[in-house]
Amino acid sequence: MECDGRVLQFPWSVGSTLDVWVAAYGPKALALTGEVADGFILQLADLDIAEWMIRTVKEAAAAAGRDPSAVKICVAAPMYVGTDLKHMRDQCRWFGGMVGNHVADIVARYGTDGDIPQALTDYIAGREGYDYNQHGRAGNTHADFVSDDIVDRFCVLGTPEDHLAKLRRLADLGVDQFAGYLQHDNKEETLRVYGESIIPQLAPSIAATTVTA
Repeated sequence: MECDGRVLQFPWSVGSTLDVWVAAYGPKALALTGEVADGFILQLADLDIAEWMIRTVKEAAAAAGRDPSAVKICVAAPMYVGTDLKHMRDQCRWFGGMVGNHVADIVARYGTDGDIPQALTDYIAGREGYDYNQHGRAGNTHADFVSDDIVDRFCVLGTPEDHLAKLRRLADLGVDQFAGYLQHDNKEETLRVYGESIIPQLAPSIAATTVTA
């Protein structure tokens, strides 16, 4: 690895490579991701916004002479398996507050009439601030401005069938990986359902052949 004109190497690392992934929201950071990164981390599961961000990253990669398909895409968002939609929304509303903290910085820099999708900027109109003492916590006190619609769009909530439908739509947009946040009161059950019912339906199947001597 080169840094500031010097070649650096860990003594224990021989012949290995380290992929660099970038998390980004704004236009310049998205462009930089396409130009240099091995992967892009998108921290929300909104389909419309994901489409815009993935396209922006891929177009930047192509403009830099790279193969756009070489930039892998990871969506990271809260996942909650259940049937009580109101409860699931309340448990995951913190995420909209966290994302709003980043979006507010982008709006302050670029305004609301530029390249940023309106779907990403409208919801922070009622945002009054952000308390990092409650960062990533369910039931925090600074996410009241986040509407139910935003929670539904940014997160992956509902029955296993609901999760599969949304994850497949994200895959159709070019998403390679999904990282689920489990900052809520149903961690073990959600993880169990993913392991038993959701991941097996998304993982590629391999047909094994029995070989006899």
